[in-house]
Amino acid sequence: MTVKFEGVCPILVVSDLAASLDYYVNILGFAIDWSYEQVIASVSRDRCSVFLSQDDQGHRGTWAWFGVSDCRALHADFVARGARIRLPPTNFTWALEMHVEDPDGNVLRMGSEPEEDQPPGVWPDMRQERIDDRDSGE
Repeated sequence: MTVKFEGVCPILVVSDLAASLDYYVNILGFAIDWSYEQVIASVSRDRCSVFLSQDDQGHRGTWAWFGVSDCRALHADFVARGARIRLPPTNFTWALEMHVEDPDGNVLRMGSEPEEDQPPGVWPDMRQERIDDRDSGE
């Protein structure tokens, strides 16, 4: 018998669950699936879910990847709503990707298909130091 994996849901640590829910819902457009006040909640947008855990189950500053259909359109929406953009849409060999931070410094990497007619950009690592994708050997 083969055991199948059915999904994954990152758990992001937050300092104030109510404030984080407000940000994820009103700025990032997620919906609340369920919530236990001051403990943990689940938010989702389309097929992507995230657990937000108040001061438990990990460390602030975690990164999570979200595949999206149109990174540029999502970026425009997030800018209009006041999201914390860490990296605007940048073309890489693996995706057209942007980074959004939540109030606790967790980084949401969101990307769509790379733009074939554009050169790869320069990658900022977690310390915001630049790594040139063109020199990575890919």
